[in-house]
Amino acid sequence: MIQNKNIVLIGMPAVGKSTIGVLLAKRFGRYFLDTDVFIQALVGKTLQQIIDSDGLDKFCEIEAEHILCIDKMDCVIATGGSVVYSDLAMKHLKKNGVIIYLDLPLDMIKKRLTDLNIRGVVMSKGKTLDDLYKQRTPLYKKWADITIDCLNLTHEQVVEKIIENLETD
Repeated sequence: MIQNKNIVLIGMPAVGKSTIGVLLAKRFGRYFLDTDVFIQALVGKTLQQIIDSDGLDKFCEIEAEHILCIDKMDCVIATGGSVVYSDLAMKHLKKNGVIIYLDLPLDMIKKRLTDLNIRGVVMSKGKTLDDLYKQRTPLYKKWADITIDCLNLTHEQVVEKIIENLETD
């Protein structure tokens, strides 16, 4: 097992990072940190409000700054889907953690992602979810220590796959 290392979940919006993160934290008796909630609490706005008032670039700056402040060890961290845009933030997370990419096909993400306009997704005007998926997938793969194929799996089954991979790592 990965003693004193964080378990860091990355992936597209709606893949289940927060839900799976909570389940993993309970399973291991670890602290759970959702970086989206962390940012909202510190800034005092929802992600969508930050994006609407400050723009996408500023949101990504704010996200990276807040992630660089994380100094927790031995916890489970669910990140926002856009964290992979910041090399600095990802290097910081990777330094003390194992990065797990929760992979789900685009068609399944589309079925799950019903609140795109209010969710606070970093996506340029005129871009589609298809564009976002094509842009981010190589970044998720680049940073991942472990990739979990989540297709047709329950959240509990994903947790089991993560644990299996961590034990063999």
